Formats: sequence, structure tokens, C-alpha cells
Amino acid sequence: MESNQLNSPKVFSHKGQGKSTHFQAQMKRVFTSLYRQPKTMLMVSIETGILRANICRYVAEWEKENRICIVRKGICPISKHRAGFYTTNPELFPIVEPSNTVKL
Repeated sequence: MESNQLNSPKVFSHKGQGKSTHFQAQMKRVFTSLYRQPKTMLMVSIETGILRANICRYVAEWEKENRICIVRKGICPISKHRAGFYTTNPELFPIVEPSNTVKL
């Protein structure tokens, strides 16, 4: 084997092919982590080793699809700052009353 082949980058047949599967795997790990127990984004980042910026992007996408919800707001045990605790488990989503009901 030639020495210049040892350090050559991997070549993918399709542009972005490697990135797509990488981010899909990350999304699955984040989704699973939040399904098990409500957590802040920082808690998930430290648990999984995934950048918080990526987690934020995944959460925003899932919010548009109604696949994630903030269960409560509280103090993050890591940062000691106020933060939202998210879950992807539909059984833990808060019950929302219809807004068209008239209260007497």
C-alpha cells in the first residue's frame, strides 16, 4: 500500500452521504435519551457527547412535527440555570385544553 493512501480522506460516492447517516444516528440517540426521561439539552449533550447546537436543531425540527414537548421548566442540575425539560415520550406530554372553550 502506498503511503499517500494511508492518510487520504474517505471518498463517498454521493455528496453528503456520510453526513446524512451520521446526523440520523445522532437524532436517534437524542430522541431515545429524551424518551427515557425528561432532560435539558445540556443534560442530553453531556450524556451522549453530541453538541448542544445539534440537539437544539433536532428539538426545533421535532417541535414543528409535535414529536417533542417541554414537560416543565426548572433548574438544570448541570448548569444551575433555568431550563426546559424536554421529552419525546407522548405519554408524558402535558394535556392541553382546547382554546375555543368559554370559561364562565
